[in-house]
Amino acid sequence: MNYQEFKNAVVKYATANEIKDYELYYTKSDETSVEIFQTEIKGFSSSNSLGICFRCVINGQTGYASTENMSDEEAESIVLRAIENAKSLESDAPAFIHKLGDTYATVEKEERTTPAASELVDFALDLQKEIYAQDERVIDGTQAVAACVSSEKAIFNSNGIDLADSASVEFCYAMAIVSDGTDMYDGMEIASGKMANFDKTEIAKEAVKDAVETIGYTSVDSGAYTVVFSNKVMASLLSVYSSIFSAEAAQKGLSLLKDKEGEIIASDIVTLTDDPLYKDALAKATFDDEGASTYTKNIIENGKFTTFLHNLATAAKAGVKTTGNGYKASYSSPVGINHYSFYINPVKGSLEDLFAEAGNGIYITSVEGMHAGADPISGDFSLSSGGFRIEDGKKSTPVKGITISGNFLDIMKNISSIGEDLKFNPFVFGAHRCGSPSVLVKGINIAGK
Repeated sequence: MNYQEFKNAVVKYATANEIKDYELYYTKSDETSVEIFQTEIKGFSSSNSLGICFRCVINGQTGYASTENMSDEEAESIVLRAIENAKSLESDAPAFIHKLGDTYATVEKEERTTPAASELVDFALDLQKEIYAQDERVIDGTQAVAACVSSEKAIFNSNGIDLADSASVEFCYAMAIVSDGTDMYDGMEIASGKMANFDKTEIAKEAVKDAVETIGYTSVDSGAYTVVFSNKVMASLLSVYSSIFSAEAAQKGLSLLKDKEGEIIASDIVTLTDDPLYKDALAKATFDDEGASTYTKNIIENGKFTTFLHNLATAAKAGVKTTGNGYKASYSSPVGINHYSFYINPVKGSLEDLFAEAGNGIYITSVEGMHAGADPISGDFSLSSGGFRIEDGKKSTPVKGITISGNFLDIMKNISSIGEDLKFNPFVFGAHRCGSPSVLVKGINIAGK
């Protein structure tokens, strides 16, 4: 039984049981990946999964039931189980089944052919050879990975909403390990999109360069420094602290932005956008996980905090319209909130321009321990970091063994320059990702030697 047949069966049993308010949510994914170690395949996996959640509202109470099996018997079972759950639960939380009336954006669907498993294997083996060919200091421990992922999502409800979307992406990464005879250093480069467009030589070259550049690193004296955060690091910080922009977190008292809508919370050159239809996104979203339409909005505009991200429940509580950010972490999860392509807007200037403005300082290119050293509720962080000195306005010698500390909102307020090198977090391939250009911030505390 396919999804359409299963959906029809669910409608039949919901009607037979006189359920007037209900929703059916469906997801399906397929993934194939290959990992190379030395000159052989270290790992190969191919998996697929699907899940369906049925939700109904009876006398103001919401009942859920989910399944991974599409059959006529299971269609009847999830309807009956959801009814029983609704009758046995007592909750004061209002229930929402989204209504018709939204206008949905249209996205041109691109015809894509998923690479065969043999193509992924050949690509990964060739990429591994390219890594070793870049530098005689490359040693075993080096790895190459190639993968492809495709996904489908659909939502149907008793109010007439019937939506479906799909996406697919290929990606690869090269992890180079080099040795100077005494110590080992690692570097990585990632590519995503269409495998046919990947340049194996360039990917390998960047991974090896990333490792070689850190040979001979030292620490620095402790103190307050002018810091240029790389686009990758700033995107990672934004990802960790993105939850502070959730209305759900604010309404639970878990966001430091609670009651700050309309206030200045960042430098006036900072504009933070949530864009479900970003032009270069690997996956675009025209509707959220409640069936509400999505749209592009500035969360911070010229430093001013304009709006939280909302789903139906938080929007009703706040007396506003949903921002279309309802999100289910899995098919059986309750509805929460998530961003889409969530990014600090680029301004003007190259990375070299930021170095020149900094004069002398530190260029931070890596941070470790985000989940242990960064607190999304308070905004505070203390993170082991690495990068390079900035001397006389130019990138200089490598630095490691330092710890940067501060507060995320303080960084946002003290950004004095923003580059134009917007980049999104490299390991997020779906619709929910964070991005940033490189930024310059003065007065960052660094603990070194």
